[in-house]
Amino acid sequence: MNDSAQETRTVVVEREISHPPEKLWRALTQPHLIEEWLMKNDFNPVVGHRFNISADWGGVLDCEVLAVEPHKTLSYTWNLAHQDPAFDLRSVVTFTLTPTSTGTHLRMEQAGFRPDQRRAYGGAKVGWPQFLEKLEELLARTD
Repeated sequence: MNDSAQETRTVVVEREISHPPEKLWRALTQPHLIEEWLMKNDFNPVVGHRFNISADWGGVLDCEVLAVEPHKTLSYTWNLAHQDPAFDLRSVVTFTLTPTSTGTHLRMEQAGFRPDQRRAYGGAKVGWPQFLEKLEELLARTD
């Protein structure tokens, strides 16, 4: 199998958020808010901006902003350099916001998990719903 699209797996989490896209966008793009629901970072919503996300477990993700469409789409690389190929991750995270009558439909996709990265893929499947739960809690308590 030489088709890399067939060789990789993707984690998708979708949620109905009872807040407008503009409020959700702020939480996805302002570093101090990102830190509250995701991890420490030096994010800037500018295509080409390179930034790091520092995990509580000591890992540092190397990222680069790929797409910014305010209140609609945000995409960036989510890479973790590791000596063990099973954890040497090269992936892309994309948030898609769609306005609804009650707020926003949020779709988060992390693409690029190779077949030998079962633990990383499993971690993302468990981790993203937890991150998005924290995101919703943040939205509920902020203006």
